[in-house]
Amino acid sequence: MRLKNKTAIITGATSGIGKATALLFADEGADLVITGRRSGLGKTVEAECRQRGVRCVFVEADHTKQEDCQRVVDVAIKEFGRIDILFNNAGIVPKGTAETTTEEVWQRTLDINITAVWRMSRLVIPHMRAQGKGAIVNNGSDWSVVAGKNVVAYVMSKGAVAMMTKAMALDHAREGIRVNAVCPGDTFVDRWLETGYFEGSDPVTLNEAIEESSAYIPMGRFGKPTEIANAVLFLASDEASFVTGHLLLVDGGNTAQ
Repeated sequence: MRLKNKTAIITGATSGIGKATALLFADEGADLVITGRRSGLGKTVEAECRQRGVRCVFVEADHTKQEDCQRVVDVAIKEFGRIDILFNNAGIVPKGTAETTTEEVWQRTLDINITAVWRMSRLVIPHMRAQGKGAIVNNGSDWSVVAGKNVVAYVMSKGAVAMMTKAMALDHAREGIRVNAVCPGDTFVDRWLETGYFEGSDPVTLNEAIEESSAYIPMGRFGKPTEIANAVLFLASDEASFVTGHLLLVDGGNTAQ
């Protein structure tokens, strides 16, 4: 029960890493406000968290909208009276080079992957400061520290998240607010089966992607959402009380190459 008597906000919690983190936080005793754009899936995760004996509220939200971000924070304060943890997880992974990425895709990547992280952090920091304590965990990527091909907007955004994490950590260290980032490598999520994630400008089947991952990831496989969630839990918990400004790579050794 490492998070007992704590309240956490998790954005993008309807599937994948966000869902796995919400369920793990619930197992560890946290009360939760979880967000997402898919109401049906969000309500399902909300129910699963409540079955674990904690309070959980799902808020349908688009974090590109300031009013939605404010509403999420307002719900957390109204329902639980405090915000101890923020996991900025919501994000998109658009494909494209500098030449093929459209203005619309570029702007949407900025809005979701960067601006939403800043906006949610900006809204919770005053509450954490008043408490004298808080933890923000941003979802970065192994591409926060190295680049990848045909994902220029995504790599740009995750590099920005890495620097924002470090800058916020310095700004708020003396206020008891720790700011870190988890940086996953390729992580398998069930949503890929629903959305055809691998069928973009360069179509590839799921089996082909798994084979490719075994070739370039030293551990020979994709990560699991629960493995990333465990890293988020560490950074959010008091076990990481002297850790701030850190980028925790959970990438099967990819960036060690």
